[in-house]
Amino acid sequence: MNTLGRAFRVTTWGESHGKALGAVIDGCPANLPLSEEDIQGELNRRRPGYSIFSTPRRETDKIEILSGIFEGRTTGSPISALVYNRDQRSKDYTKLRDTPRPGHGDYTYYRKYGNYDYRGGGRASGRTTVGLVIGGGVAKKLLDYTYNIKIVGYTVKVGKIQGDFSYYSNPEVFNTGDIDKVVERIEGNPLRCPSSNAQEMVEYVKSAIESGDSVGGVVELVALNIPVGVGNPLFSKLSGELAGGVMSINAVKGVEIGRGFQSSELYGSEMNDQYIYCNNGVDMKTNNCGGILAGISCGTPLVLRVAVKPTPSISKPQKSVNLKSGEEVEIEIEGRHDPIILPRIIPVLESVVAIVLADLMIRGGFIHPCNLEYNRE
Repeated sequence: MNTLGRAFRVTTWGESHGKALGAVIDGCPANLPLSEEDIQGELNRRRPGYSIFSTPRRETDKIEILSGIFEGRTTGSPISALVYNRDQRSKDYTKLRDTPRPGHGDYTYYRKYGNYDYRGGGRASGRTTVGLVIGGGVAKKLLDYTYNIKIVGYTVKVGKIQGDFSYYSNPEVFNTGDIDKVVERIEGNPLRCPSSNAQEMVEYVKSAIESGDSVGGVVELVALNIPVGVGNPLFSKLSGELAGGVMSINAVKGVEIGRGFQSSELYGSEMNDQYIYCNNGVDMKTNNCGGILAGISCGTPLVLRVAVKPTPSISKPQKSVNLKSGEEVEIEIEGRHDPIILPRIIPVLESVVAIVLADLMIRGGFIHPCNLEYNRE
């Protein structure tokens, strides 16, 4: 499967060292104002060179939209877009032709398909998330245009260092809608971390780099202004679709919604979000559920946390096996790699959340599947 979504479908294609990567977005309603600049802004956040902790591979990731837009608006037909690879160095991987890298998909691809693209991981490379960000750029614009939905991701933990900024420790920021200042603070940090101890995290990553190692961490995502009723009971739950989409991203090893695993430690009286009558409607005193009850959005902010493993490509010597000879060998991975994936995976995670929301909202009748002008009526 290379497609995410059913009504709003994003099919990604391309490999790390191929000629290009891209996506086909099918199911986007007509009359959405959309330009290459809308998507380029998202790609710029994901591309190499974002910060001192991203790979030195030099890619501009300049998007080219091939179809689906006329006179600045979507036509309802498939939107096809691509990004050309300009700075791949396949020779850096020649020594790894028959020796799978620990932590990568080389071995499982080889056993499943009988071959694997050793040049940076091919289809299993994190570079293929370019297609998700292209689709996410369209989905974000659709959600913002129809419901003013905003999706914000940020780092809350690096390695063993826990930050002091999260939705639950700073709810007033999200409740007052003063999110632009937070976004500015997030984007101004090399780890996309708004915590007061972000510099400690920076030093932690630098220490790992000096020893030839890499670091993982946790990302939190908050989505605002989602209407009540998105998602379905039992199957195609909002929570299930989100978890499935997020877990399909390379390097993701776990997903929590709301209080997540912490909820297992709480009494019911502590976990339950009690209802109140506020502003001529029903609201909740707390949001421990993270915006989802029984698989359906309840009107409070959607809150997810995602565990991201350390980058598997490290310069320390590692053990592997030559698949042709069966001989045990020691390898040292060359090439250009991120010592920490977190800051660049954030726009990818935001994109998947946006795609899932757009898909379920079209399927659920919140967004007209053919023509957005009907939403205006």
